[in-house]
Amino acid sequence: MGIRVGMDLASVADIADAVAVHGDRYLRRVFTDREVGECRDAAGSIDPERLAARFAAKEAALKALAAPPEFGLALTCIEVTTGRGGAPELSLGGRASELARGAGIGALSVSLTHDRAYAAAVVVAETGAVRT
Repeated sequence: MGIRVGMDLASVADIADAVAVHGDRYLRRVFTDREVGECRDAAGSIDPERLAARFAAKEAALKALAAPPEFGLALTCIEVTTGRGGAPELSLGGRASELARGAGIGALSVSLTHDRAYAAAVVVAETGAVRT
């Protein structure tokens, strides 16, 4: 069995700016409705730190999947949600799922962190190949 690791760091200000400038168009292109919903506070405003952490996780997942740019993978094929116990969960759909299957990737784990200016994520992908 082997593993692949992807890591990414995102600027909270850059994500907040993208939302401010492009609004719903940006959100629909990068995030699923569930992700956006989970990043809203009680007043309905988007928490840019939480959104940036999810963006970092998507980028980290692309690295763990070793997704070639020409594969044309939409970021909405990678979804980062909050699990029952509050821990983040990562799921793949569409072409991301196809890419993972083709690479022999089974389980995926994700860890997120954020603090005012930056958000980071690490994704670990378990592969079925045995390494010696």
